[in-house]
Amino acid sequence: MSNLFWLSDEQMARLGPFFPKSHGRPRVDDRRVLSGIIFINRNGLRWRDAPQEYGPPKTLYNRWKRWSEMGVFARIFEGLAAEAVEPTTIMIDATYLKAHRTASSLRSKKGGGGRLIGRTKGGMNTKLHAVTDTKGRPIRFFMSAGQVSDYTGAAALLGGLPAAQWLLADRGYDADWFREALQDKGIRACIPGRKARKIPVKYDKRRYKRRSRIEIMFGRLKDWRRVATRYDRCPKVFLSAVALAATVLFWL
Repeated sequence: MSNLFWLSDEQMARLGPFFPKSHGRPRVDDRRVLSGIIFINRNGLRWRDAPQEYGPPKTLYNRWKRWSEMGVFARIFEGLAAEAVEPTTIMIDATYLKAHRTASSLRSKKGGGGRLIGRTKGGMNTKLHAVTDTKGRPIRFFMSAGQVSDYTGAAALLGGLPAAQWLLADRGYDADWFREALQDKGIRACIPGRKARKIPVKYDKRRYKRRSRIEIMFGRLKDWRRVATRYDRCPKVFLSAVALAATVLFWL
């Protein structure tokens, strides 16, 4: 097939340091398997529909499942993002990701933390919260159920914000506690005030227009079918799909 995806030698060289060490028998060709995993995630295919050029589908699925549970894809994303981040101005926002019927069971495993799927006006959804750098490239992710407030995501991501001069966000993040927390970190907030505020909040409208970059980032992530539609029940596995898409799109 002419439209197959293959990682280049340069990309493999950047990914290699994050791979877990092989114990016992050597692993199957990393380049072939990872290229197949990326192809499946980008096109939203079932594992058994993987092109034969990538090898046995069972091999692809086992590597995907095992490395997702080990947090390998999340570490790759965080490691590459940390190497080239430009945090002069950062942005925060959230988006909804539709949960497919195969993932939308609300029953959780005994002792587990739930599926992170909630019911909203648009149906069953997961909410993805993200922080991007100056260029709109993602540097942090947090996942919650769809009905969870943006404030919850902001509180979860607050501790991991890099040193920056400005933070851009829409009025959904207009809260006094959030503004004060940013001020304590030495970050200036460019956030429009809610219409219900008695005293209007001044903000830099020209600078605020740059927030479109995080919207573009979400749009590019949703071009990957297994990100736009959540097929995985396990939140950790689904977050790995998001991290893998962000890595390939923005950091490789």
